[in-house]
Amino acid sequence: MKRIYLILIALIGITISCSDEFTNVDPIGSLSDSQLANPTGVDLLLTGAYSVLDAGRNGGIGNYWGRSADNWVADVASDDAHKGSTDGDQPDLYELELFNWQTGNGYFMARWEVLFAGVNRANAVINLIASSEDPGAFVVENAQARFLRGHYNFELKKLFGNVPNITEENAKNLEYNVANAGETLLTWADIEADFTHAMSNLPSSRSGSYSQVGRPLASTAQAFLGKAQLHQGNWSAASSNLEAVISSGQYGLHPNIVDNFKSATENGSEAMFAIQYAADDGQVMQGNASGALNYPAAFGWCCGFYQPTQDLVDAYQTVNGLPMVDDFQASSAMDHDYNIDSDGAFTPPTATVDPRLDYTVGRRGIDYNGWAVHAGKSWIRANFSDISGPYLPKKNIFTAGDAGNFAQGGWGQNLTGLNYHIMRYADVILMAAEAAVESGNLERGRTLVNIVRQRAKDMTYVDVANTNVSIELYNAAWASAADARKAVRFERRLELVMEGHRYFDLVRWGNMTSHMAAYIANESATISTFAKGQVFQDKHQYYPIPLSAIDLSGGVLVQNPGH
Repeated sequence: MKRIYLILIALIGITISCSDEFTNVDPIGSLSDSQLANPTGVDLLLTGAYSVLDAGRNGGIGNYWGRSADNWVADVASDDAHKGSTDGDQPDLYELELFNWQTGNGYFMARWEVLFAGVNRANAVINLIASSEDPGAFVVENAQARFLRGHYNFELKKLFGNVPNITEENAKNLEYNVANAGETLLTWADIEADFTHAMSNLPSSRSGSYSQVGRPLASTAQAFLGKAQLHQGNWSAASSNLEAVISSGQYGLHPNIVDNFKSATENGSEAMFAIQYAADDGQVMQGNASGALNYPAAFGWCCGFYQPTQDLVDAYQTVNGLPMVDDFQASSAMDHDYNIDSDGAFTPPTATVDPRLDYTVGRRGIDYNGWAVHAGKSWIRANFSDISGPYLPKKNIFTAGDAGNFAQGGWGQNLTGLNYHIMRYADVILMAAEAAVESGNLERGRTLVNIVRQRAKDMTYVDVANTNVSIELYNAAWASAADARKAVRFERRLELVMEGHRYFDLVRWGNMTSHMAAYIANESATISTFAKGQVFQDKHQYYPIPLSAIDLSGGVLVQNPGH
């Protein structure tokens, strides 16, 4: 745009004056690189790159809710969550949950657009620093920009698979129409390079001018590097990096898992990297806008989306304190109030459960984040004829004690000020456990899993009579690598569910097609209206390249296989 303005002003100058100097004057209302290449200007541009983390405000291309900064939309395409609300509300999302995907679905273009906006803003910071008189004065700022670019590209890679690599050189030369194949295809090596650079150049602790909690540390970048390696099955390298983060001693688990989702403690010892939402001033501009649909209607909130599945609830059942890793779907479903009105008779379930269930899922008869005891159907917006079942989310819902940290927008939507943890320390521990198991060190994997389970065992449980808690550690050695692998993967679901990770975990484990077939059958057996004949196919492991993006590229972008 700056170049366009310069051209326009230069043309005007030709008609007014013959002075060569006229074309060198910066256009009114814009700032040149020379004006921005200073600490204030770099910081402003860097803040703009951070601002895309929250997926932006209204506007943009595609269906706004597809921006989904906390990846709740991806959860809906997994076995953890239904879209919620009524089937006719947000039909694009309904099609995603039923795997009836069309390349023109607005949810795809919305996420594509906002993530590439992040890449472009990070590139702008990198180029601005390179153009300054002393690039060495901005080492930390450049490292932050590289980290952010790595993050945005990581999200693109996880979601779309085959995406173009828009480099700082592309941005400098205004070359944005880049192919997603051949030499310009984004690779894992490109993502690793950004995280490696950030790890080597970010501060190791927060102090002085680098005290803001939302900015990454060197250990943050190392954890993300380890995660990128985990996604490639590079177990040894992933283990080395993740274990280094653990050994740093910089992080720890909160006493209660819910501490991660309270304003007073959300930036505590477990926080690795989070979107820093805020709404405690009653304003909406810093709240979680892309998650505004995901509140129960019980308190006049909006709009009943993002409901946990019966399959998820079943997974929390325990026998002798351990999860039913192999046969939770084969056993009877947990007792539920599907198809029962709030004034109808309901017998609470007697099965023993992992205590994390009631910090994750809102179910009838159990305290709902301090607001009241969940009353059942009267709190559920979905009808009995809809596909979404009887449960409500909890992790993204502010507790009664945090009632001041949310705001209501112009049409009544809620915008919470609770952070979204892109990565928290429990995730690092479980990734390290997975890397250890896949590297043949089963005992190290078991030790790490037990660290997470010990926190769950020691928690102050939801204090209600209907919660039958039973959780124990894995006290016996795992019999085989296969048993260890299943235990670690199952633990990731129990600990990190409804936090935007599940879809990507299933994809990288390579068995998603058969896994989702089992889920669809299990869910349909209880939530009968969920049975729509949907079939998860291999092509659904990645979103399609948005049709609008292909059209705008003039065919430079090519579609993912099968779409």
